[in-house]
Amino acid sequence: MSKKLVVANWKMHGNLAVNQQLIAAYVHRLLPFNNIEVVVCVPYPYLAQMQSLLEGTPIAWGAQNLSKDTEGAYTGEVSAGMLKDFGASYVIIGHSERATAYCESDENIATKFMQARTHGLTPILCVGETLIEREAGVMERVVAKQIDTIIHMYGAAIFADTVISYEPIWAIGTGLAATPDQAQSMHEFIRNRISVHDIDAAQRLKILYGGSVNPQNAVQLFVMQDIDGGLVGRCSLNADEFAGICRAASETGLPQV
Repeated sequence: MSKKLVVANWKMHGNLAVNQQLIAAYVHRLLPFNNIEVVVCVPYPYLAQMQSLLEGTPIAWGAQNLSKDTEGAYTGEVSAGMLKDFGASYVIIGHSERATAYCESDENIATKFMQARTHGLTPILCVGETLIEREAGVMERVVAKQIDTIIHMYGAAIFADTVISYEPIWAIGTGLAATPDQAQSMHEFIRNRISVHDIDAAQRLKILYGGSVNPQNAVQLFVMQDIDGGLVGRCSLNADEFAGICRAASETGLPQV
């Protein structure tokens, strides 16, 4: 059993002063939880600040997106190599808020996943279904297509030591989380989908739940067998709430070391 992972996704929030206060509170409040991994994913302009504030702490940092290209005439894009220059070790890929707004295809997301792996970044691949798709009972088919695209393009072994975050689109930012049983069912499906092609990769993969995670529902979610932690949006902007989620991860994970 590996350590549980909790990832803060600040989305488009923050400024230099607020970030400094929030990170100081993170470091103070998360110090007791030495049996989990914590990552903070911030907007591009604040990567240098994270490098300055978090170097030497147990908290890692990363970005919320990256370009599918290594370099070139792509105005406004940011490459994996640029993220590495600022000490980033994780990057969120395919978040529904981006995939919907910027019409990202599964193939485009798969290419970004490969870019992250090639440059030594750990990708956090977001997958999930809309409410209409869940009500129609096709949620597994939707998530399978997102995963299968990467398998078909690069092979299942690429998932070893990476992260998938199951984020039902209907739960993101709504305050309405999936039930623990709903989440566990999809997490198990994802792991089995990859295991059919590569058992080792499936076992070494972390699968997080994202979508209105809060301190109240975190324990019930994190105790489930295939839920390896959480991708946290709104509650990551409040140090007390984020610490509560990390406490839940710590209590349901490995013994304290």
